[in-house]
Amino acid sequence: MLDHHQQASGDLVPDHRPEESRGRNAVIRELLLALSVGYTIPGPLPRELERKITGGAVDSLDTLVASAESTGLLQPDGTVVGTVQQALLTSTPTARIHALQRELVGYFAADNRPLGDFARDLARGGLADHRVAAELEKAGDRALEHHPGVAAQLYGEALLAGADELATAARRAQAAFATGDLDSAGRIIDGLLVCSDPPDLRLGIDVAAAVWAQRGMISRSADVYSWLGPERVGPSAPLAAVAMIGCGNRAGAERMFPGKAGQESPTLLAVALAQMGKGALESLAADPHHALPVMIHASDMFTAAGASLPLPETPGALAGLLALHSGEPHLAETILRAAVTAGQGGDAVKPRLFLLQAWSAMQQDNPEEARLAINEASKANPWPLVPRDEFLCAALEVGLARRSGEVHDLVLAWERAREAMLHTSVDLYSLLPWGELMITAARLRESRRVSHYLDEVWKLLQTLGEPPLWAVPMHWAAVQAALLNESPADLAPHASALVRAAHHNHLAAVLAAAGKAWVSVLAENFQASDVETAARALNAVGMPWEGARLAGHAAARADDRKDMVRLLSCARDLHPQGNSGAPKSSGRSEMRAVASAGDAIETAQPDGSVLSEREKEVARLVLEGKTYREIGEAIYISPRTAEHHIARMRRRLGAENRSDLLVRLRLALGPENPNGASP
Repeated sequence: MLDHHQQASGDLVPDHRPEESRGRNAVIRELLLALSVGYTIPGPLPRELERKITGGAVDSLDTLVASAESTGLLQPDGTVVGTVQQALLTSTPTARIHALQRELVGYFAADNRPLGDFARDLARGGLADHRVAAELEKAGDRALEHHPGVAAQLYGEALLAGADELATAARRAQAAFATGDLDSAGRIIDGLLVCSDPPDLRLGIDVAAAVWAQRGMISRSADVYSWLGPERVGPSAPLAAVAMIGCGNRAGAERMFPGKAGQESPTLLAVALAQMGKGALESLAADPHHALPVMIHASDMFTAAGASLPLPETPGALAGLLALHSGEPHLAETILRAAVTAGQGGDAVKPRLFLLQAWSAMQQDNPEEARLAINEASKANPWPLVPRDEFLCAALEVGLARRSGEVHDLVLAWERAREAMLHTSVDLYSLLPWGELMITAARLRESRRVSHYLDEVWKLLQTLGEPPLWAVPMHWAAVQAALLNESPADLAPHASALVRAAHHNHLAAVLAAAGKAWVSVLAENFQASDVETAARALNAVGMPWEGARLAGHAAARADDRKDMVRLLSCARDLHPQGNSGAPKSSGRSEMRAVASAGDAIETAQPDGSVLSEREKEVARLVLEGKTYREIGEAIYISPRTAEHHIARMRRRLGAENRSDLLVRLRLALGPENPNGASP
């Protein structure tokens, strides 16, 4: 028996055999080649092979098959031995193989049978045939909304088979976008939109708008819809409205999407998108209480539709944002978790949903859950975070670091955020990150770094008519920044805005009261009961850390021992995580809860015995609010030495941050403290 490669190449029998044997072997080789390129038995065979069989080269097809099986080259199930198949395909000219494949495709077409996965094999094998390309395109179309990754592969194979690159451009871009390949989607759409009469124009515009939004430039999303115009926007009108509202063009949104109920197609997807546009418009109302339930309905229906469409923002993300802006982070987390679990919108939007879920957790003072969600966002798809999500993630890191009280971590996070903000722009759906960065910039004395962006924020809100749902959290952030900057002039307009909005907005009423409480605390002219009420109200609107911070600062300035204990207890209730890991000293007086700057920690009451005389001297100056330089000038030491003294006192007293240190120093100095009553 000769080896399979030799036999498959034509030498099935030695040359000394009769002529008819060599002829039979040639027919066997033709049969094996036909089966190797995709023909099957039973089934039609190549016309040339059929002619040889009927012409008497072999007795019959059955005899031919039996002969092929007897050589060991054809298996009983009708498939060619693998090594033989490879040898035949390698040794046969490509033109001959493709001719046989085209003939086979013709048989499928004549019988009206789909090629199925065989079409993919043909395309990957290099066969260019319009029938194969058409079938792959149709398969890609069927997979596009629900399995975009598969669709992307099918469209790519259709191109290999000779599909029109321009005709499939919009759909290929949609598939690339849905899988998270933003750059490929953008390049495909650029090639489409430069054409004089691009096919699938509306879909191409949807992809372009979604790409711009992911890049953090939603104003460009609005521009492409403006270029398309109301007369051509069709079912994409709600998407255009969301984009235009995001960049402050309310009039344009209303022209694109009048929002009249009942005009949309009665499908789940069409109704979901219509509700999304309606919810976005209603969020701008003076009384926006209808907006959130409408957007939640949109999210539910969009999830049920199971589509992966290119959108400037998904209904789930918008519903989460509306809940966060309404002071309901727990509801936001529920909405976002459901959207993530259902895979709403596909891989492209997973990171954003996870990051907004992380924001909800951070808002509820749950940093561990927030970090878990951030980690999930980073691995949600194989691509790096897009600029919009990278900015949101950087702001999250800033917020978590600010709440932890770790200055070093805060500075590092701030540097990352500074870089991220250079790659994005201001829009309505990014106000929460900008609010967080405004506060942190004030704390780090870096307000100049964000002033330009904040000017754009206020201009955007003014253009939209100061919608309370979106504006209130920003005014609250501005109040906190002004307090940190010790700037009453900057605080006044934002406090007034909260008071005005309080008549129709519960969150604004809570924040206005909290702002008033903060001012009274910093002026050291407050009632403990008022501060506690304000702090607990902050907790009720999903801001427990902010409430604990207010109560803790008030405790640090309370003159009456009962007030201090009451406020410390309030801070501990609102921020219980701070109780873990605190140092304790047995044999001291009763344990007290010490809360400040968002950290409520249970510790023993310190006394002055742990401080040296020089440290007590420095401590008194610290309590007077002196800087390192001023302390140095007062007691003739260098600012660096003063800093070392303060760091040592902080370690000895177990203080977590500066405000915590102030509380402990007051307790430690007791009657020696000229700036407060004895504890």
